[in-house]
Amino acid sequence: MTKDQKVVAIQEIKDLLQDAKVVYVADLDGLNAAKSSDFRRQAFKQNIKVKVVKNTLLQKAMEQIDGVDFSEMFQTFKGNTALMIAETANAPAKLIKDFRKKEEKPALKSAFVQETFYVGDNNLDTLVNIKSREEMIGEIIGLLQSPIQRVVSALQNKSEATEATEEAAPAVEETPAEAAPEAPADETPAAE
Repeated sequence: MTKDQKVVAIQEIKDLLQDAKVVYVADLDGLNAAKSSDFRRQAFKQNIKVKVVKNTLLQKAMEQIDGVDFSEMFQTFKGNTALMIAETANAPAKLIKDFRKKEEKPALKSAFVQETFYVGDNNLDTLVNIKSREEMIGEIIGLLQSPIQRVVSALQNKSEATEATEEAAPAVEETPAEAAPEAPADETPAAE
């Protein structure tokens, strides 16, 4: 690879990483061409970008990214490396886990998710269980709607009960109270 080709490759990796919030580095070593193609196809369907990269070029690209220090991940850059970029925090982890039901690989090397680094394949289950932004928003909306729905339901039930009571009770005319005769004041005899 010439120097110019390396510069272009580093720039391509930087472009992928620039605004990425979810970055996974995986080991695809041992997957034949058909299995590797199948993995890429599944990733594409889930809106996950997969790019096989050279470790040194990946490290150089990460060193040039402003705002994030990826140095915790550098120790995992050995052997075959695939860079995975996604919008959903747990999508790459789920893809890896599902794919490994049939295969031994891919293995998770490291990940940068929600401003936290995860190093090692032992973190795969943790990453699978991370809730995506959409899932968290859905849960929050559900929690907020629940009390509101109960209040609305209670108000509807009360108004329905009030209407039913008004319809069932016969109309009673209000008549003014008759003036009661005034009772004579107690006359106490005067003491003689």
